[in-house]
Amino acid sequence: MQQTPIQVGEYSFTILIEPNEPDGYLVTCPALPGLVTEGDTLDEAYAMAQDAIQGYLISLIKHGEPIPNDKIAMPVRVRIEDEQIAA
Repeated sequence: MQQTPIQVGEYSFTILIEPNEPDGYLVTCPALPGLVTEGDTLDEAYAMAQDAIQGYLISLIKHGEPIPNDKIAMPVRVRIEDEQIAA
């Protein structure tokens, strides 16, 4: 049985936090498919994301899977004019 090198270290991932009706926040991580968690407050949602990401990475390592690279997130600003809608 081939051993996978242990991938210890610190990792950084972009998370998306969205309001979750009726209250609380939903968290996803684009680089880690299927990772979803939530919290009642922003602070709790952030802490839950840290815990979920850590568990996800540990599972990848234990199963010999590579840790994916983070996605690049960039804000995009667009402007819509009245005449564009009226056309």
